[in-house]
Amino acid sequence: MIWGRSYSGYLLVLGWLYVYSASLVSGGDIVHHDDSLPNRPGCNNNFVLVKVPTRVSGKEKEEYVGVGARFGPTLESKEKHATLINLAVADPPDCCTTPKFKLTGEVILVHRGNCSFTTKTKVAEAAGASAIIIINNSTDLFKMVCEKGEDVLDINIPVVMLPLDAGSSLQKFVDANDTVTLQLYSPKRPAVDVAEVFLWLMAVGTILCASYWSAWTAREEAIEQDKLLKDGSDELLQVSTTSSRGVVEITVISAILFVVVASCFLIMLYKLMSFWFIEVLVVLFCIGGVEGLQTCLVALLSCFRWFRSIGEFYVKVPFLGAVSYLTLAICPFCIVSAVIWAVYRQYSFAWIGQDILGISLIITVLQIVRVPNLKVGVVLLSCAFMYDIFWVFVSKWWFRESVMIVVARGDKSGEDGIPMLLKIPRMFDPWGGYSIIGFGDIILPGLLVTFALRYDWLANKKLKSGYFLGAMSAYGLGLLITYIALNLMDGHGQPALLYIVPFILGTLIVLGHKRGDLETLWTTGEPERPCPHARLQPQS
Repeated sequence: MIWGRSYSGYLLVLGWLYVYSASLVSGGDIVHHDDSLPNRPGCNNNFVLVKVPTRVSGKEKEEYVGVGARFGPTLESKEKHATLINLAVADPPDCCTTPKFKLTGEVILVHRGNCSFTTKTKVAEAAGASAIIIINNSTDLFKMVCEKGEDVLDINIPVVMLPLDAGSSLQKFVDANDTVTLQLYSPKRPAVDVAEVFLWLMAVGTILCASYWSAWTAREEAIEQDKLLKDGSDELLQVSTTSSRGVVEITVISAILFVVVASCFLIMLYKLMSFWFIEVLVVLFCIGGVEGLQTCLVALLSCFRWFRSIGEFYVKVPFLGAVSYLTLAICPFCIVSAVIWAVYRQYSFAWIGQDILGISLIITVLQIVRVPNLKVGVVLLSCAFMYDIFWVFVSKWWFRESVMIVVARGDKSGEDGIPMLLKIPRMFDPWGGYSIIGFGDIILPGLLVTFALRYDWLANKKLKSGYFLGAMSAYGLGLLITYIALNLMDGHGQPALLYIVPFILGTLIVLGHKRGDLETLWTTGEPERPCPHARLQPQS
């Protein structure tokens, strides 16, 4: 650590990390409020995003993104098959009545309002348009559906909506007598992107590293206690137990209160989300990232004799106490790394720095915060399970949108999501974006996985006869099913704990019951060890 073992601060870090940890969310979500109307013939299209690359006087300009309507023919999925068409502006602008000029296959640009979407489309098609682009009255995208009571529709031209800013830009070019041409196509996302594979490996690998570090630390503590026990030194044993077990152990009450407090804090974030709020989160993330990166680097370098010898010398720093030379040498590098990420976080390569800081912080939290037994783990993950489901799905009934997903994306903040996420760019997705996973989807299950490996090592269990292999496999399988569900749901956010928690808890409980260790796992969480005074009693 940088400033000594401030473990109570790490518990607070764990709290706000999970508050921000949304489940997997894919980029390109659209805002909509009217997709509840029933499908019927002629009005049963899937809503799809549409790319609109433009040319002005033969020169390539911006590529806009719109949304297709529930009615009309489907669009081409590849740009090379999409026809380059001239653009015309409707007169009257709303296209609720026949245009004043005859169209010869142009795409007509109209404004939303004064009549239904289907009415505009029928008027445009009758006037000779090959497609219609409707400009929304805001910068959001609105899903266009058929009106109630409309009969079977026979619409044969594509219908696309663009946000207000994009539509206004196109209209300005046409009003300036520039020749505007464009294409309309809707590329399909790949069923599985390689980014999801790497993100899965990243999450599993992070828990794997944190588990072995935590188990190694616990075993060293046990060996130290056994040595002191053998020497018969009660005083040294007491000092060692107090100093070496510098961890935060979660209790049943704190697990329950944690979810309650996290829910309140999540609502506050949802209501107060803004650019400045994101800036505060960035600062907090940098502080935690520096602490985590420094802790991991010190532990890693201490494996080498030369660095370990440097770490054995300390210097007293005002207000900070004793700090090792190794810590002082590494600290500036960690601070500079976090500052560089914060400054360049809007760039395309910034996800690398965010993931390095995030993984370091997660590993450090899993090293310091511990679940003492299976009972606490069951309570914690069960509460988190309900927390995830409520704020991803149920919250839509009260707030008309998923609170968890809105907070994770950083809506209304002007930023590309909150920093408390691991993310990898979707490399082969024509729509771009990131595959992401929240810190809580790694930390909370990781607490139980690290507990399983600590128990195995203290009980001298082999890999196949222990509980770590089962817990680790359950986490990997649960996360894999999360990604499958994510793709089946067309990229809509999924609460990862919905799939992970049943696998992990079910695996540990079933294995514990089958092997006869369930009572020990549930209560003490540690294999039986000799009483500290047992060897000090005189023989009778």
